Amino acid sequence: MTQHLGFNNYGDEYKVMGLSAYGKPKYFEDLKKIINVKEDIFELNLRNFTHQNNFSNYVSVDGNIKYPKIFSPNVVKIIGNQRLQDHKINEHHADLAASTQKMYEHIFYNTLNHLQKITKNENLCFAGGCAMNSKANGSILENTNYKKIYIPPSPGDSGGSVGSALYHNSKLKGFNKSKNFYSVYLGPSYDYKYTKDLINTHLKNYKCEISNLNKIELADICARKISEGNVIGWFQSRMEWGPRALGNRSILADPRNKNMKDILNLKTKKRESFRPFAPSILVEEVENWFEENHQSHFMQNVYKFQKDKVDLIPAVVHLDFTGRLQTVSRELNPTYYDLIKNFYKITKIPIILNTSFNENEPIVCNPLEAINCFKRTKIDILVIDDFYIQRSVKN
Repeated sequence: MTQHLGFNNYGDEYKVMGLSAYGKPKYFEDLKKIINVKEDIFELNLRNFTHQNNFSNYVSVDGNIKYPKIFSPNVVKIIGNQRLQDHKINEHHADLAASTQKMYEHIFYNTLNHLQKITKNENLCFAGGCAMNSKANGSILENTNYKKIYIPPSPGDSGGSVGSALYHNSKLKGFNKSKNFYSVYLGPSYDYKYTKDLINTHLKNYKCEISNLNKIELADICARKISEGNVIGWFQSRMEWGPRALGNRSILADPRNKNMKDILNLKTKKRESFRPFAPSILVEEVENWFEENHQSHFMQNVYKFQKDKVDLIPAVVHLDFTGRLQTVSRELNPTYYDLIKNFYKITKIPIILNTSFNENEPIVCNPLEAINCFKRTKIDILVIDDFYIQRSVKN
């Protein structure tokens, strides 16, 4: 369905999930002709697929996985023509996305309920690529008999490999839950001199003002700048592990601005207009803003905003009044927490818009990538650890 909707890059399924909020599941019954759904299993109706015949043609070209059309002409007869990549997305495509999302959730909850009946266990831990479907994740509790859920911060292949290593290590040495066990900030960090040298070299002739501030000063001035409409490239300490930017390699903005989606696309993101931005919220404020009071430290669940809050933060609300939240605690990320706390003091809004620090590329990892992204985009302010860099004039 991802390919049928014209999203041809390997891993584009998340775009279908984002688009689903703009449509209605009109084609749900039609999709039942493509896939056979039972209570405890689902089966592909293979006359609608071709991957079983041409799987060997999947090749990697210049680092990108390419694959041929994997659905048969019979699918076109059922749900209509494939959207070409350069064709405008319309209501039909949005309805197909919504139908696909509903079918996935239907199968997903069937599977979970079947397993829960067998195990009688009320605790759920799951991983895999489907664990990235945050829209479905946010409705597990209301559609199943599970009471608690754990999804690891990187539930895809990278998480599986680390999980295997942890499992083997626990067998050799016993299980040791360290203080960083729940931390997602496990990537590289960079020392002061290394970063300073890069800034001096690559911003020497760039028109900007560079200051060195402590964490308290950074949280204060950046909260004020965000409240004034500035977009900040925020780079702190160790990089997040996993696919989400969680406050150490993020672009931050004011969620109150209804035009912020367009502003961000203009300044840096340059992506499809239907793709939403996420709200980072103080963990103690979730119950005051969302209908469900659940933690989502790794930005893996979508929950519905309370109705009276929707108009206050239009830049992070999906069309169906939901948001893919990141709950931020002082214990896991004190610098990011203090920034949001200061923004809350200024605006009475305990939420900041958070999106990944990149421009149609992997999330920036090192200071040089952050500097280059800042230079080629229109981000207003760049923060790298304790360095505060603001454009002085139009570059």
